[in-house]
Amino acid sequence: MKTRTLKTTCLLAAASIATTGCENLSPGENAGVFGSLGGAAAGGIARASGASTGQAIATGVAAGAVIGAVTYIIAKHEATERQRRIAEERARAAYAAHQAALKKGKVRYIAVDTEKDNRTSPNAKKTVMIWDTQSQEVVGNNVYDVKSPPAVGATAKFDTYSAEYVGSGT
Repeated sequence: MKTRTLKTTCLLAAASIATTGCENLSPGENAGVFGSLGGAAAGGIARASGASTGQAIATGVAAGAVIGAVTYIIAKHEATERQRRIAEERARAAYAAHQAALKKGKVRYIAVDTEKDNRTSPNAKKTVMIWDTQSQEVVGNNVYDVKSPPAVGATAKFDTYSAEYVGSGT
């Protein structure tokens, strides 16, 4: 019993040190660290549950990529009428241009660039809104200031929405 307590305490201490050591890392560096750790954990779990070594490695790599592929939202604020109108125009254009692919991939939400304004964070590379492909309208009235936007075509998490990033829709 003492060995188990000692191991647990050491593991918690190591995790605490590792986590606090990451506080000064950039978002990209954090994605790499936590993506690698999450992938290793997922691979270990897969291997322990009976997967072959190759399957466990594939599971770990896939999980690490998903964990590491994070969109860094700096700020969230209410959209202006102009931002909403621009997002709607761009989303409709993107949907019209890529409708077949979006339907085939069963994409429900897309993230589209909108205009920056005086409330946009100075560190934001992009300002985006979420558009629902089923209702054909912008979801809510939130604008997300994004420090490092995903690649066009990549799926990212914005609050509770997993959305495919379409950029400006062209």
